[in-house]
Parts: sequence; C-alpha cells; structure tokens
Amino acid sequence: MCGRTACTLAPDEVSRACSYKSRGGQRREPRWREGDADKYRPSYNKSPQSMSPVLLSHRHFDKTAPVDECVLASMRWGLVPAWFKENDPRKMQYSTNNCRSENILEKKTYKDPLIKGQRCVILADGFYEWRRQEKDKQPFFIYFPQTKGTSEEKTEDEDDPMTSTRNKENSETACPPELASPDSTQGGEPGEWTGWKLLTMAGLFDCWTPPGGGEPLYTYSVITVNASKSLESIHDRMPAVLDGEEEVRRWLDFGDVKSLDALKLLQSKNSLTFHPVSSLVNNSRNNSPECLQPVDLNSKKEPKPTASSKMMMSWLKSSAPSKRKDPDTVESPEEKEIKAEAQSKSAGGLQQWLQGANKKPRTK
Repeated sequence: MCGRTACTLAPDEVSRACSYKSRGGQRREPRWREGDADKYRPSYNKSPQSMSPVLLSHRHFDKTAPVDECVLASMRWGLVPAWFKENDPRKMQYSTNNCRSENILEKKTYKDPLIKGQRCVILADGFYEWRRQEKDKQPFFIYFPQTKGTSEEKTEDEDDPMTSTRNKENSETACPPELASPDSTQGGEPGEWTGWKLLTMAGLFDCWTPPGGGEPLYTYSVITVNASKSLESIHDRMPAVLDGEEEVRRWLDFGDVKSLDALKLLQSKNSLTFHPVSSLVNNSRNNSPECLQPVDLNSKKEPKPTASSKMMMSWLKSSAPSKRKDPDTVESPEEKEIKAEAQSKSAGGLQQWLQGANKKPRTK
C-alpha cells in the first residue's frame, strides 16, 4: 500500500526533474497546467486528500496537443469517480487512495478511468511505509537510489543491506546538487536533471463535477502490486513503480498503448532503496526535514550514511529553504493550525544544518 509520500521540490524543479525526450529526440520540460502550480506545495509528509504533482498526457486537456506532449497537474489524492452522486466528495464510504492492480478490471471505480485511458504518473521524492514489530510500527522512507555512479560509492552501497536493491537498469548517474547546475542547457534545450531523482508511480485519475455545478475536481489513485523481495519484509504491497523514461512514456501514451498492454508494466521491481526514519512522520501534521532523516534502530546515534541517503541530505541542504520548509497548506486545515508547533519541533541540529541562514536560495 502507499499512504504517505514526500515531495519537496518546488514547482519549477518538479518540471525540470521530469523532463523527457520527444519523439523527435528533443528534451522537453513539461509545463504546469494553468493555475495548478499554485495549488501544489512542497511537503515532507503528504497524506491522502492532499494535492500532489501528477504527470499525464496533455491530450486529456487539449485534444489538439501533440501526441507525445506531457503536462503537469495538481490532483487530490483519493480518486473520486465521475459518477459519484453526492455533493461532497468527503462523503465517500470507501477508500480510493490505492487500487490493487489485480482488481482494476473488476471495480467500476477504476475500470472506467482505465478504459478511458486516464492513466497518470504520481511524482514524489519517495513514499513512507510502516513495518509492524510487536506492538509498534517502524516507518521507512523508500525511494529510487541516488548515485554519482562512481565505483567507490557503488562499492559502499553494495556493502550496505539498506541499498543492496539497486539493479543495473537503475544505474543512471547523477552528480551532487551542489556541483550540478539544474538549469544547464545543451544547444538551447533543457539539460538532463541532475538533482533528486523523483519516484514515478503508476496511477489512474478521474474528473468529478459536483451534481449542482461547480469547479471540476481532479483526483487520483496510486496503483499497487505485490511487494518485491527487497521490500516484503516491510510490507506485502508496494506502489507500481515505472522505472525509466520509456516505461513512463508507455504508461502515459493512451493512444498507441492500449489498456491491457499498459497493465503489463505494473510489476514488482527490485529497483528501490530505503532507510528507517523517525516516528515523527507518523503524525501527518509534522512537516519538517526530520521526517526524512535516517535513524539507527539500534542506537541513538545517527547511522552511517549510505550513498543514496547522502545524496538526499545533500539535495535538501542545497535547496531553497523558502520553497521547502513551509508545510503544504493545501493538504489539510489542521496543518495550518499546527504550523508553529511543527516548526518548533523541528528546530534540532538537522534543521539548523539544512535550513541555516547561510544557504542561498535556488534560482529559477
């Protein structure tokens, strides 16, 4: 299952992070659907009902758009089917945060969007999952391995059980954010993103309009599959991860790739890494960098960082504090009320390091 995520990139960074190659071989950065960039707020702790960045084919909004053009949209987590008759989507009696890949064709809520080609990719730094242990639950943060591609760091990762899940297909190199220029271009075209590698999860979306009229509401559900061998010790389910630009392209291409063929992309994959995090993340009101900080389960000391976790902390450190430290005010009214409380709880050494006054904001 997937019940909590993190997405700390600013809107313009999300666009650069999911750049793609067109059919002509040109690299493009998807633009945000009008007004949607303002609906999204970076967050270290996103819960259902919050607004998240979603990548999808532009043809869902403009039938004349190029067949290979993608667009970014802000959608609410928790699919509300178009046929829902109540005036308030909160009156739904069942959860649609996740949909099991095995049941997509059996339930009207998911079958209808699938047949219509309403496939999307949910973007996140990673997701949280809890492992049951006796009376407690231990949270973990799960994400794509972040690596420079050097032999030294590959060796370090291979010796670490936390990151041994990396496979050759996921060995795309990325230099540290402090050494990379996210705005680098080649021949006037957007350069490949060298910052945090976003997790790309397969999903379905729908558009619901209140029976009495009003603004349409776009919502999504994360598709889940059986957990891979590397993750089954934490939970028996995991999001259906799309690994690489080609899988993302095929999932979003509802014109050439039919539904049944697209479903074949939904597989359990050993392409993710993880580390334990603090129980601070258990409360969705807590929204600070400490939610992502690796912890040592056997000691009060901070664990030895892995190559991937060092990339994560380096990326957070180099980011613009003004873009990342504010809670996602769109997510829930409760988060607005506890903003001061959440910030005071996160005033430890890590936050002082990540959000120190000496850091310079990232420019667009």
